[in-house]
Amino acid sequence: MPRSIWNGTITFGLTAVPIKVHSATEDHSVHFHQVHAKDGARIKQHRICTKEGKEVPYKEVAKGYELRGGEYVLLSQEEIDAAAGERMHLIELEEFVRAEEIDPVFYERNYYLGAGDDGQDAYRVLHDALQRSDRVGIGRWAFHNREYLVAIRAHAEVLALHTMNFADELVDVGDLDLPRPRRAPGKREIEMAGKLVESLHKKFSPEDFHDSYRERVQQLIEAKGRGEEPEGLSQVDETGDEMDLTAALEASLGNGSKR
Repeated sequence: MPRSIWNGTITFGLTAVPIKVHSATEDHSVHFHQVHAKDGARIKQHRICTKEGKEVPYKEVAKGYELRGGEYVLLSQEEIDAAAGERMHLIELEEFVRAEEIDPVFYERNYYLGAGDDGQDAYRVLHDALQRSDRVGIGRWAFHNREYLVAIRAHAEVLALHTMNFADELVDVGDLDLPRPRRAPGKREIEMAGKLVESLHKKFSPEDFHDSYRERVQQLIEAKGRGEEPEGLSQVDETGDEMDLTAALEASLGNGSKR
């Protein structure tokens, strides 16, 4: 059973809920190491002091914040942890909102919460209250040297915690260098696009989707591990003529009707 990554307490009003935080996701990405292409040997990274030109033992490495060119303020982990104050082991729910009021662009990472020691009763009360009211608790969480805005909600039989971006961390869409549309879409195009959306409508089932790119990379690794060379790498064809938007929508609707 995976161990908890953080133990603390959720508070709302005068109620305290001891909890344990567990990761809700697993990293299934294909990870590569840096290897010397000439002889296949693993490449190691070293911590080199730019002043002495020598490798630095890990116990002599400190956290530094650069004030100006080459001048750093050093902070110990204890000093950084102390900056969290009372929030070091506390998540105070400051307000409760409806889930649909939160734009998904704010969400970042997902965690499951379990009841802490002797906290089962309070945990169940919070879970059921959120579930019945269809509300999400909003608070702040100090974790891994930073503070997160978090949303806590009932998910099946457990509580789920989602870290969120603060508003000032989101890029303003108005600051993006985006091309402006050359013309407004026509009524017929919008109607056909709407029909295409309706024709592809399904109830969302996450089990229907999997990482096909990772599978192909894994197959390539296994083949090369057996001494086989890939027959050919797929190339994206960028030479084809751009299909007229209306024609593309009509063709898409035609394909959809044959399903």
